[in-house]
Amino acid sequence: MRKGVLNASICHVLAVPPHLLYFMKPHESFNFLGSCELRHSGSQTRSEVCVCVWEGSTNAVSARCVGLHTCYPCVFQKLPPELDLQELEDHRDTLKKQQAAVSKKVADLILEKQPAYVKELERVTALQTNLQLAAVICTNARRQLGVSKEGFTEASLGLLANQRKRQLLTGLLKSLRTIKTLQRTDVRLSEMLEEEDYPGAIQLCLECQKAASTFKHYSCISELNSKLQDTLEQIEEQLDVALSKTCKHFDVSHYTKVQLAYTLLGKTQTAMDQLHMHFTQAIHNTVFQVVLGYVELCAGNADTKFQKMQYKDLCTHITPDSYIPCLTDLCKALWEVMLSYHSTMQWHEELDNKEDGGASAGADESVVDRSYVKKKLEHGLTRIWQDVQLKVKAYILGTDMSNFKYDDFIVVLDVISRLMQVGEEFCGSRSEVLQESIKRQSVNYFRNYHRARLEELRMFLENETWELCPVKSNFSIAQLHEFKFMGQCHSPSLSPSRQAGTGAAGGDLSLFQQFLLEGNPFEMHIENKEEETEDVLASNGYESDELEKNVFQDYDSDSDVPEELKQDYVDEQTGDAPLKSVSRETMRSHKKSDYSLNKGTAPILTNTTLNVIRLLGKYMQMMNILKPIAFDVIHCVSQLFDYYLYAVYTFFGRNDMYESSGLGLISSRLRTTLNRIQENLIDMESSGESAGVHGQVEDRKEKVPTPHLSQLVVLTKSGTLYGLAQRVVATESLVFLAEQFDSLQAHLDSMMPAVKKPFLQQFYSQTVSTASELRKPIYWIVAAKAIDYEQMLLMMSGVKWDIREIMSQHNVYVDILLKEFEQFNAQLGDVSRQVRIPLAVSNVLWEHCIRLANRTLVEGYANVKKCSNEGRALMQLDFQQFLMKLERLTDLRPIPDKEFVETYIKAYYLTENDMEQFIKNHREYSMKQLANLVNVCLGSHINKKARQKLLSAIDDIDRPKR
Repeated sequence: MRKGVLNASICHVLAVPPHLLYFMKPHESFNFLGSCELRHSGSQTRSEVCVCVWEGSTNAVSARCVGLHTCYPCVFQKLPPELDLQELEDHRDTLKKQQAAVSKKVADLILEKQPAYVKELERVTALQTNLQLAAVICTNARRQLGVSKEGFTEASLGLLANQRKRQLLTGLLKSLRTIKTLQRTDVRLSEMLEEEDYPGAIQLCLECQKAASTFKHYSCISELNSKLQDTLEQIEEQLDVALSKTCKHFDVSHYTKVQLAYTLLGKTQTAMDQLHMHFTQAIHNTVFQVVLGYVELCAGNADTKFQKMQYKDLCTHITPDSYIPCLTDLCKALWEVMLSYHSTMQWHEELDNKEDGGASAGADESVVDRSYVKKKLEHGLTRIWQDVQLKVKAYILGTDMSNFKYDDFIVVLDVISRLMQVGEEFCGSRSEVLQESIKRQSVNYFRNYHRARLEELRMFLENETWELCPVKSNFSIAQLHEFKFMGQCHSPSLSPSRQAGTGAAGGDLSLFQQFLLEGNPFEMHIENKEEETEDVLASNGYESDELEKNVFQDYDSDSDVPEELKQDYVDEQTGDAPLKSVSRETMRSHKKSDYSLNKGTAPILTNTTLNVIRLLGKYMQMMNILKPIAFDVIHCVSQLFDYYLYAVYTFFGRNDMYESSGLGLISSRLRTTLNRIQENLIDMESSGESAGVHGQVEDRKEKVPTPHLSQLVVLTKSGTLYGLAQRVVATESLVFLAEQFDSLQAHLDSMMPAVKKPFLQQFYSQTVSTASELRKPIYWIVAAKAIDYEQMLLMMSGVKWDIREIMSQHNVYVDILLKEFEQFNAQLGDVSRQVRIPLAVSNVLWEHCIRLANRTLVEGYANVKKCSNEGRALMQLDFQQFLMKLERLTDLRPIPDKEFVETYIKAYYLTENDMEQFIKNHREYSMKQLANLVNVCLGSHINKKARQKLLSAIDDIDRPKR
């Protein structure tokens, strides 16, 4: 069944016109059969007859075909293949009947609906009129709308459209300009990288990436994104290069830019890791380039084999001449690296202080970064210093410095000492690596150096003529170049370089504070060395030639000395009375107190003494710089003094008559010291002999052959008092050397390790303090030969002592002895013209002469065979006359051994019992002298048994001595 909409022009209800439908009553339902002329899809036939059932209201407009009940095709099409006329006619009749019935029904309906039709027709007519009017109105409206459209709407909407289009185009233009700018950004980025504006470049690049993501819908942007990413990676590479530059030359603004750039990238921790890697690489590259430059310079050719060497092997090619300049440049370069690291730490500390001081509500990530950076930098201090130590150690051990000059080696020690000071301030390190390496080199160098210096000292001593070295009266070891380092600080714990640094700064500034902006701590020692001068030598040994002439003119050996002038000498010695203001009378007084003349306060020393003092200064300087070998150096210092003392003793003091004299000239301490020196330091074997065992050869390397006195020094002439001038110079130079050692004891003690200090104390107590004790044996030889004591004994043996009357005139031998003392005094004056004779020396000489004279007197009295009481009185008279005249010649009080003579003379008056007690109490007399007392004095008063008893007591006293 088909459905469709009623259409009067195509629908025919069995030949009934469609307008008959309008005669139906309003809202009257109807059902009827009809035909529809329909256009069936897929059919080329315009229409076909359909029998439809229509239903709807009386309004024909709203009538619709609600269903297709029967649809007949064309009658002709349905005819059977064989036509039967009868059937056709029957069928035709049936159709006619049906048509007639339908037509009748339709006619009835039309008649029934005629009024309604008329009425409806009127309504249609009216409707038509209204529709025509509406059509006119619509036409007019359309015309007016067309005019309005052309006059207003079209123009306004066109403007709006154009405005919208303009806005779209403006946005597009802006986007295009932005894209154009992005396309040209690489040029600006390159300019900013050349200007080292890394933060700006990174900021610009990040902004460009952000902008590019906004315009990613443009096809050209994808390529730009890739280009920007490449640019950003290039910036990071250049940023890494810029970061590496701060390792050698730290610049605040440059480093600030770099750190800000890494902060923008969010790679603060990565930057710190990279920075430490660059510092390590900078240390390696720096030292390699410095050493390579010197090696190639010394090689004289551009041999590329050096560039391929390891740093440690390269260090072995440094020549001795270029060693110090290379070391200095090496330390300078390393200083720049460490200074940059120190400045880097300081920069981060200041940054942390700023952020902590402000109202920082920083993110946790920022706090973590700062903490990481701080720990990394603190840990890197030790790592950087360790790298520096290893590089310098390789350089130090790469060359054998045993043959370096002393000054050159001191410069090396000074540079390394300053480097260790830098390390201490840099990270608080004790620089064990450097200390161990420089100690190895120092011990090796110092062993060879000291051996050479001992040989040199032996050569000096063997060629020394023991002439006075003319130095100024105000001479002090502090004036010598070798002791300048002591005047640069008050603390012996500082190295010379450190002393110079602190002195220059005038405060407690560290090296990093002093040289933060400019300068280098490894340049100072060269400047100081150039400025050091010394002026210690006098032109001719006298402060004034005119004063010298006047003094010699006024010198009178026979003039008396007033007692009140003796104090003047003491004052002059203490410095209270200047030499040039001394009166002539005071000068005359010096003949008996001090034969110094106008050379009063100038120290007595020789060139060799000065050389030993210089060596002492050099050794101390080495100790001051490198304390780990302080004990080794002080041990060598003691050997210098020992050898000098032993040489002076060997040249001027060794004599086999010491023991027989009974004067105790050599104390047990001095004898122990001399034996120790001879055993430990002196090589007693001939250098041509074979040592035999290898161990003995090694021991002999540490020893020095016995020195021999120069043939130019004559000690056998009586006219020169048996070389008294040379003996005074030698002995007093040794005493002066000991005084210098004493003045330096506190300084040496401060540099000694605590466990080794007993060695230093023993050296001072057993060796240095014995220097003055050598005066006795050395000057005793002069005193023993200056007076003819044998002649006096012969003259005394010719005197008759068993006289029977009291004599008022002394014997001739007393005058002869006094005359010899006067001659001795005159000879002392002659010697004093060559060299100052200090009071202590003159006292020792006079003491020896008087003591020998007194003992000769006792020996002469002990040779008496017969003696009376009058003879004993004559002995006393002779001795008193001798004392009276002797006291005029010398200031020495009391007279030595005065009681020795007087007690012996008085012993002639003792009884038997008193004599026995005397023998027990006075063991200073010889067995012969005591026996003479028994035989001569008591021989006539006691029996043989008593005499034998006393002689046995004397023999018992003498037995332990044997």
